[in-house]
Amino acid sequence: MAAPLLKLDGLMAGYGEARVLNGVSFTLDDGKSLALLGRNGSGKTTLLDTVVGVTSWHAGSIALSGVDITRMRPERRAAAGIGWVPQERNIFRSLSVEENLTAIARPGPWTVERIYAMFPRLKERRRNLGNQLSGGEQQMLAVGRALALNPKLLLLDEPLEGLAPILVTELLDALRRVVTEEGMSAIIVEQKASKILPLTDDAIVLERGAIVHASDSAALLADPARLERHLAVGEKASTAKAE
Repeated sequence: MAAPLLKLDGLMAGYGEARVLNGVSFTLDDGKSLALLGRNGSGKTTLLDTVVGVTSWHAGSIALSGVDITRMRPERRAAAGIGWVPQERNIFRSLSVEENLTAIARPGPWTVERIYAMFPRLKERRRNLGNQLSGGEQQMLAVGRALALNPKLLLLDEPLEGLAPILVTELLDALRRVVTEEGMSAIIVEQKASKILPLTDDAIVLERGAIVHASDSAALLADPARLERHLAVGEKASTAKAE
């Protein structure tokens, strides 16, 4: 039986001596997607940062395709197949759109032309520098850069945050294609649960750095009382911020 694509076992991590994650364990199979939900401060970003390798490890383990990457440096994790779209986007602002994509591209199905086909705005602005793009265009470029790595696993940290409604729709359509139609394995952190649950296979809710709920996404989406109990504060805060 093949090993899961990602396996977290008793993971404890944080920043310096401060521990944020408290014994997180779950698996993600190849070709599956996971919605990572929770109120602000619940540990969602820390979990992604820990998989990427930019937090302080305290205990537990992380395995990618059966290989222990717990102590692996971030650049080696990227080479092993982890693509990351952080909240800060981390694009090269002094390089053109096309240079951003080609500078880190690795061989695989996600070519620059294929990324342009998914994000026509990027093709139109391919000669523009990163700092000349709107926030929504920068987010598209950040997703495109992660895809250009042709990763095994795509990590997205609140990809819809701060975007105008028309761009939210455009980006959701792109994520639906990547995750649902193309079968890219992904973990997506998002405050707006109703936006991301329809795109994902499974869902986990974090609270104070621990998993308090795990189910398939459809079941959680169909349980408004549970969503309200676990996520009401986050949903309301997110809505207020968008307005």
